Amino acid sequence: MGAEPYYGPDFGLLRTRDPEIAQVLIDELDRIRGGIQLIASENLTSPAVMAALGSTLTNKYAEGYPGRRYYGGCEVVDRAERLAIDRARELFGAEHANVQPHSGASANLAAYAALLQPGDTMLAMALSHGGHLTHGSKVNFSGRWFDVVSYGVRRDTELIDLEEVRDLALRHRPKLIVCGATAYPRLIDHEVFRCIADEVGAWLLVDAAHPIGLMAGGAIPSAVPYADVVTFTTHKTLRGPRGGAILCTGELAGRIDRAVFPFVQGGPLMHAVAAKAVAFGEAMRPEFADYARRVIVNARALAEALAAEGMRPVSGGTDTHLALIDLRGLGVSGAEAERRCAAAGITLNRNAVPYDPEPPAVTSGIRVGTPCVTTQGMGPQELAEVGALVARAVRRPEAVEEVRERVSALLAIHQPYLSEY
Repeated sequence: MGAEPYYGPDFGLLRTRDPEIAQVLIDELDRIRGGIQLIASENLTSPAVMAALGSTLTNKYAEGYPGRRYYGGCEVVDRAERLAIDRARELFGAEHANVQPHSGASANLAAYAALLQPGDTMLAMALSHGGHLTHGSKVNFSGRWFDVVSYGVRRDTELIDLEEVRDLALRHRPKLIVCGATAYPRLIDHEVFRCIADEVGAWLLVDAAHPIGLMAGGAIPSAVPYADVVTFTTHKTLRGPRGGAILCTGELAGRIDRAVFPFVQGGPLMHAVAAKAVAFGEAMRPEFADYARRVIVNARALAEALAAEGMRPVSGGTDTHLALIDLRGLGVSGAEAERRCAAAGITLNRNAVPYDPEPPAVTSGIRVGTPCVTTQGMGPQELAEVGALVARAVRRPEAVEEVRERVSALLAIHQPYLSEY
């Protein structure tokens, strides 16, 4: 064995063996470095997370759980999974953690499988009001397998109508209540949802895929004390690898584990499990708490800058990492705004606003988020400028080159992957 025992990615070898894919990797890095990334569900992992993802752990089949595998030779990867579980439990104060789900959708599928039978009733947020496909959309397994009752936001405040949630729960007596969203900028009152669930004898599942990193950093209240089950992704505000995980009470530990394996998945991705352990460890550090706080400060600065340009934030602002922007006052669709911003070097996504008259492919709004730009070191002053650039790109497409120049000037100072953060 040589002086360096670690074996990891060799880009020179990839470039020699498969120059086409090597060029894809280079082009993606250039894309990230060449534009402002405002996708609320994306982040930039640390080099340490990437090192785990590119390790030889990717080779190991490890069906089952640590100490109870269906393959031999798992004594090393068992250590990685135990670390991930222990760190997740400590980080979130949870009684049990399952770190094997491949994605947030897989985590939700497993949670439903643990708590429901096909045909059971669940109460969840409507996709058109900010929910997720796995919360009961008719094109998703959740909407096909379960009797889904949907709640939404009020027209006047654009906040979750908790009275409606309670009324629906009392009327339909769901077996499971789901709270959590992908395009809801305000805090969700998990304590009220807990009370409603208790009143009707329902399980409470919190899908914290988006705000989990903010919870980990203590920037917003945690859902763990109130929920029976918390599902989440590790790649958004948590800044880890792409993947999912589940937290639950000790009472449900066995049911959750059996639902993940063998019901939903086979072998876990052990390189991803190790990378999750790295991300959980990073989230325990004081600097991550500062990062989580800055994500929210930046999101508010961005929302305020857009509001000043006549781009209305839904619900009047944000308490989290994202803002939902209604463009109807400008007469520009979300799809067109997305295209104009892309041409100017700003990546964001079109998104429906509550009670949107436009179809999902068009929409009346955009969704913006600050996890990536905060990881790059930008602060409120830069985000105020980013808001002005977004507005200029949307309102004046003829100014695309001018906007691109200002984007490049910002990125010259805040380049990703030039040093460890």
